[in-house]
Amino acid sequence: MPYDLWYWPTIPGRGEFVRLALEAGGIPYRDRAREEGEDALIADMAGHDAGLAFAPPYLVADGGTIAQTANILLYLGDRHDCAPGGIRQRHWIAQLQLTMMDMVAEAHDVHHPIAVDLYFEDQKPEAERRALAFREQRITKFLNYFSRALAAQPGDWLGGTRWSYADLSLFHLLAGLRYAFPLRMAALHDRYRALAALHDRVAALPELSDYLASPRRLSFSEEDIFRHYPELDAP
Repeated sequence: MPYDLWYWPTIPGRGEFVRLALEAGGIPYRDRAREEGEDALIADMAGHDAGLAFAPPYLVADGGTIAQTANILLYLGDRHDCAPGGIRQRHWIAQLQLTMMDMVAEAHDVHHPIAVDLYFEDQKPEAERRALAFREQRITKFLNYFSRALAAQPGDWLGGTRWSYADLSLFHLLAGLRYAFPLRMAALHDRYRALAALHDRVAALPELSDYLASPRRLSFSEEDIFRHYPELDAP
């Protein structure tokens, strides 16, 4: 029986990290809000009495609701062929995923540093200050860590000799950063060639070729987590 994935239907967002694992793993699922619309998502969330999700994405599986991106991916990794087999390596991959979600949150807060319910135009001075620190300090701090994590493994992947959901997530994270901060990411390219190579390996996976070429792989936009505002970017 396919899983039900619930996420906002018009953006990649955090749901894309889950979607990539489902697609690459050949795991049957229904993208329910894409099929039925945003109102169906809101109605489904309102109907939760137990195990309720704070926010999308969430997965309906085994008669229950599994929420939080990293938690969903841990669940899929335990049950499907998208994480290493040993428990120590599974926790390593989960640790990397949690760190990626920290970076995703910081990337989002660059353009919404004061409040998520204010428009970017209402907090531009604060966003410009936040963007400077993110570009100059936080991007390199995180990418240095992921570079060391990749180099610590014997193979080409974060978990060793085969891709895991963490590799797919790092692919999407790097793509989002390139969209939001193209000048800064271009300036850093030579420093992080190994990460760029991992991005390209994921993009070339046969398991993802159909999905990445399809309209179901939504583009980034200024409604998403990763947003490109030229005034927030610099080399």
